[in-house]
Amino acid sequence: MNKELFEPLCGCDQAEAQARPITTYRQDAWRRLKEHKLAMIGLYTVLLIILIAVIGPWMSHVSYSDQNLMQANQSPSTEHWFGTDNLGRDLFIRVLYGARISLSIGIVASLINLTIGVVYGGIAGLVGGRVDRIMMNIVDVLYGIPMLLYVILLMVVLKPGLTNIFIALGIAYWLGMARIVRGQILSLKEHEYVLAARTLGASNWQILYRHLIPNSMGPIIITMTLAIPEAIFTEAFLSFIGLGVAAPMASWGVLSSEGVTSLRSYPFQLFFPAMAISITMLAFIFLGDGLRDALDPRTRR
Repeated sequence: MNKELFEPLCGCDQAEAQARPITTYRQDAWRRLKEHKLAMIGLYTVLLIILIAVIGPWMSHVSYSDQNLMQANQSPSTEHWFGTDNLGRDLFIRVLYGARISLSIGIVASLINLTIGVVYGGIAGLVGGRVDRIMMNIVDVLYGIPMLLYVILLMVVLKPGLTNIFIALGIAYWLGMARIVRGQILSLKEHEYVLAARTLGASNWQILYRHLIPNSMGPIIITMTLAIPEAIFTEAFLSFIGLGVAAPMASWGVLSSEGVTSLRSYPFQLFFPAMAISITMLAFIFLGDGLRDALDPRTRR
């Protein structure tokens, strides 16, 4: 055939320029996350709240527990940005200190949720059979109890306190993670790379933590991110009804509980801790929603 009869539509340089640049899964996920405006707002808000919670109280000349009855129930001013409570304590510092407690509870609870839920759900999904049925029947029984009621009962038994909140939330909040991980493992363990690993002599444990769990990290990260605001709200509710951290420690739930008693006379005492809870929960929800879209390979384009 005569080559002169054929004419290329474009040059090689143009063809290479039009090709989609090669990116890794992480790079593509980060690119899509940056395109999600609400997710980036949530991410920057979370980072800002963590930064303020860490360095804010250190930069103040007063402590969260310093009392001055001569300055009780003062409105917000240049001296006390959020005003003072009924004991003359600076509400701004107490809100910042409460951010430490509330964020630490949310993060620790999500880490416990991650550890127990991933191991439990991974074993159930990989082993399968009777072991899977027994393990998931236990989860279904526990899942039938309202989660908040479960935590309240545990706190009544364990008594109020920061450490006991960690324990109660850690015991109760891994059920959803276990079910999600189990579903992911069941869908992944039949893939070819798992069969290849078995052929090469890999044990079930090696297959689980080298192949199956890394390929399930998308749903795991999303579930962990969304578990943080849920734990923060649960802690706030427990502290609000008197089962949370004990005085003089200040969490956002404690501050909200104290602000309700003087709502009609000094509404700012409830407004600022409630606003902190709302902003933090919305930030994590926006971030989790963006991570769900960014880490889902089906939305890759």
